[in-house]
Amino acid sequence: MRTRVYSGLDRLSRADGALRGRRVGLMTNPTGIDRAFRTAIGLLHERYQLTALFGCEHGIRGALQAGDQVAADMDEETGVPVYSLYGDTLRMTDEMLGAFDVLVFDMQDVGARFYTYLYSLSYAMEACAKAGKPVVVLDRVNPLGGTLVQGTVLDEAFRSFVGEYPLPTRYGLTIGEYALWVKDNLDLNLELTVIPLEGWRRELLLDDLDMPWVAPSPNCPTLASALCYVGTCVFEGTNLSEGRGTTTPFELVGAPWADAMRLEADMRALALPGIGIRRACFTPTFSKHAGALCHGVQLHVTDRDAADPFAAGLYLLDALRNMHPDCFEWLQADGAYHADRILGTDAYRTEKLDARSLMAFHAPLLAAFEEEKRAYHLY
Repeated sequence: MRTRVYSGLDRLSRADGALRGRRVGLMTNPTGIDRAFRTAIGLLHERYQLTALFGCEHGIRGALQAGDQVAADMDEETGVPVYSLYGDTLRMTDEMLGAFDVLVFDMQDVGARFYTYLYSLSYAMEACAKAGKPVVVLDRVNPLGGTLVQGTVLDEAFRSFVGEYPLPTRYGLTIGEYALWVKDNLDLNLELTVIPLEGWRRELLLDDLDMPWVAPSPNCPTLASALCYVGTCVFEGTNLSEGRGTTTPFELVGAPWADAMRLEADMRALALPGIGIRRACFTPTFSKHAGALCHGVQLHVTDRDAADPFAAGLYLLDALRNMHPDCFEWLQADGAYHADRILGTDAYRTEKLDARSLMAFHAPLLAAFEEEKRAYHLY
């Protein structure tokens, strides 16, 4: 039987004292719904003075693909102006700050360090702290649970909009707990209120829960996608397809030139706990290798408690770049290697460390963060 959980939006009345009589700005997207499928936009417009909406990656109504710029606009349903935080600027301008008295954040993330919603929130927190504007975060579950910490801890020399702070790849905090951590980590003089969840426990993952779920982005539709994303997002920084343009993004990895049979055998030989490996063929409809038949594998998380999806993704990358040195390429964006941003280090790309040694290096850093984050647990 699934556990009934109420989101921060379901408990919106608890924010009444912070919102009543003030001009309200809202950062949200299609994930901002309550148990009755009412939107945060509609509820705040109905109950309070909603004067500004802020569009992050994919836009407030989820109409845009990854990387597409969000344009400033007017919301047709409410007539409230929409300001873009994923276009010419990622940070709030003075004009934006002048459009509200208190900022509300209600967006579902996926529990991985490189999700841009995290930094849209933290950048807004920085701006609001400087302007003396309070922030209210309506908490949402971490779909990957709140216990496991995995991956690498970001070296701040590789800071970017897909990784700003020394967080693990899988950090085990809700978005509200993350906001509390950011406030302390950046030493922000900010009036921050987190409206907590009701019914959630740290060991619960998405499929344990009885609550509505909206895909946080077009390419992360399911728990399986989110789990694999922790490990396979690094393939965004390579010339291999990470399954974008298929029905199972981030579960599939391959390319037209990959040796799927050998790859399957090599990955199965690792006997990774909780991870099943299946040879697969797929043809992306967009993104890398669009319209071309790709060969590779699909990752299946068979035991989510035992599985380390980050390790699986990195071992898979190890196998492919060693197997196909003449075809494999690292991709650059804005003069930097994107894989370094995703991993939070260049030690792997420059072959200072292989997959196994990279994870061994980060093990004590993960343990330290696991202890640090306990101070921010609300559940």
